[in-house]
Amino acid sequence: MTSPTSGDTPQNKPRLPTLFIPHGGGPWPFLKPPAGQVDPWAPLAAHLRALDAEIGRRPRAVLVVSGHWEAEKPTVTTHPHPGLLYDYYGFPPHTYQLSYPAPGSPALARRTRDLLAEAGIESGEDDARGFDHGTFIPFMLIYPQADVPLVQLSLKEGLDPRTHLDIGRALAPLRDEDVLIVGSGLSFHNLRHFWSADAQVAEGAAAFDAWLTQAVEEPDAERRAARLCAWAQAPSARLCHPTSEHLIPLLVAAGAAGTDTAVRTYANKTFGKANSGFRFG
Repeated sequence: MTSPTSGDTPQNKPRLPTLFIPHGGGPWPFLKPPAGQVDPWAPLAAHLRALDAEIGRRPRAVLVVSGHWEAEKPTVTTHPHPGLLYDYYGFPPHTYQLSYPAPGSPALARRTRDLLAEAGIESGEDDARGFDHGTFIPFMLIYPQADVPLVQLSLKEGLDPRTHLDIGRALAPLRDEDVLIVGSGLSFHNLRHFWSADAQVAEGAAAFDAWLTQAVEEPDAERRAARLCAWAQAPSARLCHPTSEHLIPLLVAAGAAGTDTAVRTYANKTFGKANSGFRFG
């Protein structure tokens, strides 16, 4: 089997992990801190900058599932040099001039579609779409030289947890082909309440975050899958996720993990709301 990017399949290399990363709100890591306040974006930026070293080696390419793209069927970007989608609003002018010229990988896009087809999952491709901020913002920090090819994979409309777990399972072979699979979202995503000082909101976020961490770190993969697919029954689930697009990328990462166990690699409170990131494998 050949690599999805170039050369032969890497030999004698351990398979790559899968990740669920927080990408923040819009261009958070590139904002100045509020006057006279501790930088609220610093922990997120530090976590993302550390991931390259923590993974231990550069992948040949990255497949990113962002919470900012939904399509009728799972769809991949195929342009060899994607542009950027500044799909955030009301931020300072400099955040609309950010640049991230990472290449795409039509070969990885084809391989992704082939694996989905083998699993009986219909897919599509988009040769015009650029990277949305769920991809280019975190990867500006993870791989700041823009030297690792990136392909985005959309969520499937309807956001069914089991469907996305199965998508991840279908894509697991990419991990042995030196492709890093990343779900990019937020474990707390209620924009109405992000800046709320309501103690009940903070308590709800903490309760959901504790439940989510326990579910992700469940060592039995089948029990983990069952718990994550039933996430909407968790404490304060709908307070933290009125809509689920920022959580569902976690299901893809979990599916691609197979039986590998997971650990929480990021734990923070942003404006008092607990949020987490995870590594599988």
